Formats: sequence, structure tokens, C-alpha cells
Amino acid sequence: MLRVVLDTNVLISALIRKGKPRKLLRRAYEKRFILILSREMMKEFLEVCGRDYFHEFVSDDEAARFSRMLVNLSQFVAIKSKFKVISEDPSDDIIINTAIDGGAEYIVSGDEHLLALGEFRGIRMVSVSKMLKLLEKGSQT
Repeated sequence: MLRVVLDTNVLISALIRKGKPRKLLRRAYEKRFILILSREMMKEFLEVCGRDYFHEFVSDDEAARFSRMLVNLSQFVAIKSKFKVISEDPSDDIIINTAIDGGAEYIVSGDEHLLALGEFRGIRMVSVSKMLKLLEKGSQT
């Protein structure tokens, strides 16, 4: 089964609105792929959820429920790698290092810095739409 890291921006999008990011997360829930997370990524997700402006999108209760669902759905990995790949936004290195240490084949992101890489150490960087197409293609074989 594919091992996939969803960037924090994809997780936030899945929480605050319907659409492709939520559909992709539903595919993890359906066990179409293994969702890989790290404590560092979860910390970043919770930090974003705690920002004042975020409350106009979802309540604290909704964010807490979503966070618990992520914890239960995901396979957590400890980050040991220390690659520094994205000089424009070093916080994105957490995503890459989570994918490396989690044995992921894909990173799904809306972040242009990550998508511009295309691939790093065998891990493909793809958009939400591309990942949904790949999963659909895989179910037809």
C-alpha cells in the first residue's frame, strides 16, 4: 500500500472546506493509502488551528475532533533525518524529513516550493488532484 505524507496545508484545507483535499483524506480513511505523520507536523497543524483568524473557519471543537481523527488515522514516525532542501522555506524540510523517515512514496502539497522539486530521494511531490488521479488509476488495475 502506498505511503503518503499530506503537507500541513492539505490537512488544513481538508479541515476547513469541502473539496479535493477532504476527498483525498477520505481515501486514507478508506485505507487506499497509509497516511504518514510526525509529531513535528502535528505540532505545526495544531499551531495553525490555534491562530485567532482560524476560528472564523472552524470551531475549537471541530479542530479538536479533526486532530483526534488524524492521530487515529495516521502512522506516526520519528524524524531522524536532517535534510535541508527548501532554502526558501526551511519549515518545509519537516515534510520532506517525515516522508524520508516514514518510507513515503509521495508528498502531497499545494506548496510551490515542494512541488517545484518534483522528486527528492525517490519521493514524488504531487498536487492533491494528481494524487487523486493516481489513486483512481491504481484502483482500476
